[in-house]
Amino acid sequence: MRATIILIMSLVLAGTSNFAQGYKVGDKAADFRLKNVDGKMVSMSDYPDAKGIIVIFTCNHCPYSKLYEDRIIAINNKYAVKGYPVIAINPNDSIRQPEDSYSKMIVRAKEKGFTFPYLLDAGQSITRAYGASRTPHVFLLQKEGKDYIVRYIGAIDDNSKDPAAVKEKYLENALDNLLAGRKPDPDFTKAIGCTIKWAEK
Repeated sequence: MRATIILIMSLVLAGTSNFAQGYKVGDKAADFRLKNVDGKMVSMSDYPDAKGIIVIFTCNHCPYSKLYEDRIIAINNKYAVKGYPVIAINPNDSIRQPEDSYSKMIVRAKEKGFTFPYLLDAGQSITRAYGASRTPHVFLLQKEGKDYIVRYIGAIDDNSKDPAAVKEKYLENALDNLLAGRKPDPDFTKAIGCTIKWAEK
């Protein structure tokens, strides 16, 4: 009996651990349906002609996210027409970080002229499923049939502070590889940014 209980607890903990880790490169990503700053609900299935989706977890308050806003706009403008649009998701709990409230998301999107959806993951379930841990945190998905396969996870590039000093454009290189029929190399980098503000239980 004791051995059975230990085995069950081990399986439960293993399942919890895997869930917390989120997606890995090669995994199939589930679609989502989240509220955009224009009040409409947005899903990846709203892009039937896309070759994939650039999912970026980002937010209002984080200095790193702010430093990347113009670059994210440029990436969307460059790659959406090639079949890879950006969908930005705010993962943060607004009670812990009021600057990331839905009303302030609307203001920020207008101030910066976002050319992509900016969604709120109010229950943080999508953030947990993906395994995002920082803002910004990129998950590049490639569409295969009706599935979205994770092809790159990590940082946008290697220099958050100075766009002119960037040596490695990780996300753009990954996109260019996919568009050329190759696998991204590297397909994983460490996301650098602010920690996600999880709701207190």
